Amino acid sequence: MNAPAAPRQPRPLLSLDEALARLVAAASEHRLQAVEAVSTFDALGRVLAEDVRSGLHVPLEDNTSMDGYALRTADVPAAGAVLRVAQRIPAGQVGQPLQPGTAARIFTGGQVPPGADAVVMQEQCEALPSADGQGWGEVRVSTVPAPGQWIRRRGEDVQLGAVVLQRGQRLTPQALGLAASVGAGTLQVLRRPRVAVFSTGDELQMPGEPLRPGAIYNSNRFTLRGLLQAGGCEVQDLGIVGDTLAATRAALREAAQGSDLIITSGGVSVGEEDHLKPAAEAEGSLENWQIAMKPGKPLALGRIRRPDGSSALFIGLPGNPVSSFVTYLLMVTTALRAMQGMDPALPAGLPLRADFDWPRPDKRREFLRARLNAAGGLELFGNQSSGVLTSAVWADGLIDNPGGQPIVRGGTVRFLPLAELVNR
Repeated sequence: MNAPAAPRQPRPLLSLDEALARLVAAASEHRLQAVEAVSTFDALGRVLAEDVRSGLHVPLEDNTSMDGYALRTADVPAAGAVLRVAQRIPAGQVGQPLQPGTAARIFTGGQVPPGADAVVMQEQCEALPSADGQGWGEVRVSTVPAPGQWIRRRGEDVQLGAVVLQRGQRLTPQALGLAASVGAGTLQVLRRPRVAVFSTGDELQMPGEPLRPGAIYNSNRFTLRGLLQAGGCEVQDLGIVGDTLAATRAALREAAQGSDLIITSGGVSVGEEDHLKPAAEAEGSLENWQIAMKPGKPLALGRIRRPDGSSALFIGLPGNPVSSFVTYLLMVTTALRAMQGMDPALPAGLPLRADFDWPRPDKRREFLRARLNAAGGLELFGNQSSGVLTSAVWADGLIDNPGGQPIVRGGTVRFLPLAELVNR
């Protein structure tokens, strides 16, 4: 008699760090190459394809940071000195060399005239009429100025030739302002990532439709589309794909044609109605991962072939709303950054005080929905289930808690703000 077969041992879970490293390696093989020149006005959220160097000093010349009077400190040995106002210098105009015993009325941003070595703010000065009633009058200086005060020196912000923005940097509003300040009217940026997204499941319906028995509204479609748009992607939304192998294969082929990355939600388990695995294997290749994280244990990574022999990267997210949301923030954003040549590392996070107890942690690495309170500590949402999307709306960040580690009120935890994760 044959001995009974040994029970199949479950596969060990991948650590999140190992999964991220594998994902970065796969995404780097799909690195975007196409570059576009766009107006600095229109470059918000784009990723720089080359460094931006300054063609000038900023400021271009010494200028004043205050409304007041430019003068020579040697002419004001004591408070109360009176000087003749010899000129007036608004911003955008160039004054004449300052003569001894005179001052220049100057306004914020005005170029400091040669010979002046300080600016005294107007609140410390008293304007006087001139003795002969001519010119701009005189000024009594009520303080003893220090050399260099209220003067912004030439090049103190940016030096000629300096790199002010680096290749691989996502352009924020303040970055656009900096680019403009050094005269960059256009910027070389990568084209936007093209991402196709669809959901699988006959149980899914769109909001606004009468909900049939057993059905649910498709929230993931809205969440993922919004996250992709916030990340600067061009989104191809293929909607809800029925639970058949033929429909799933057709959706993958269509998605691969015009996209760099394909994202799905749901169907990454091994149930009889989950067709993504056989469909992706038929159209390319697929690995089903089990990651030691909560929420978001299952994830699929693969490639979908195109007729020309190239391929689109494929990431299959879990179907539970919070699992899909958290896995996107950790995994998809990492892949998109690697595809654009950006640093793919997760944010460092903030060490903050826990104002709650978490005595029974999961053995997996947890990402707990939490938010800052008025006392500077963190509160925890009461229901951490992967199906409770209200937790993701209530929270303003995730606590990155190592597997098996209890949290004690007053202890320090690592907090990842959602704003940093969404806008990586």
